[in-house]
Amino acid sequence: MSVMNQVVNSPVDDSLSQRAKAYQGFTRQVFEGTIRAGQFVSQRELMTLLDMPLGAVREMIPRLEAAGLVKTVPQRGLQIAHVDLRLIRNAFQVRSMIEREALLHFVHTATDAELEAIEASHHRILARAAAPDALQDATLLDEAQALDWGLHDRMVDALGNDIISDQYRVNSLRVRLIKLEQSVITPGRLIPAMQEHLRFIEALRARDGAKAATLLEEHISSARNRVMHAPLEQVRNEWGVSPTPHFDPLPTDNTRRHVWTPISTAFGPRFCCPSPTTAR
Repeated sequence: MSVMNQVVNSPVDDSLSQRAKAYQGFTRQVFEGTIRAGQFVSQRELMTLLDMPLGAVREMIPRLEAAGLVKTVPQRGLQIAHVDLRLIRNAFQVRSMIEREALLHFVHTATDAELEAIEASHHRILARAAAPDALQDATLLDEAQALDWGLHDRMVDALGNDIISDQYRVNSLRVRLIKLEQSVITPGRLIPAMQEHLRFIEALRARDGAKAATLLEEHISSARNRVMHAPLEQVRNEWGVSPTPHFDPLPTDNTRRHVWTPISTAFGPRFCCPSPTTAR
């Protein structure tokens, strides 16, 4: 089972410490999109959100701060990591380094049966995404994301190295915050990602580690570019319906709306960082 599925679908282990339970709950809220990048939240709000006592929340905060997932802002409370170019660059660089090493191991250890099953799952999702009624497929995007993250999690966990897996889990939270903040997934944007997966899965089945690693790097680069390039209006047009993204507004008093502004960097012009303005 993938790391994401374990976090989202598994009940909290009663044997865990209160602090560990609180951290697991925080992780779940990030994956489900309840906690979002740049959001301000108080310790008492986290108590309610995580259904944990204040002591457990307070014990969890240093761990989140050490991972760069939150910071304490005087007189404002806790702020979830804000998405900017530096976070995007750093998070995707860490992801690339870990996943490349994991893939070069996985290409030799994954069984033919496992790779065949992974490939078949991708073809099923791809067929659903390409169907005329894809926009009405209520479970497509959630299942596709679980499959996407599940493959990457599986490769990393196959290393059998708890330290690397733990670091990858933390970085996955950063990447997840970036993706939730910077892009809205639609069936049309799902198809290229599935096709990229199928290309490096084919190389894995051929036991061609060098080719698979190159294709994985291209996939990660494409994922980074997707969150850096696409203005929100483009994504809205792909849905062809309501201008409201598919996620719900934050259930807090400091709910924000996003105005997408182009910025110039060493990478060239990007539609990247939302400028927060108070919702009206």
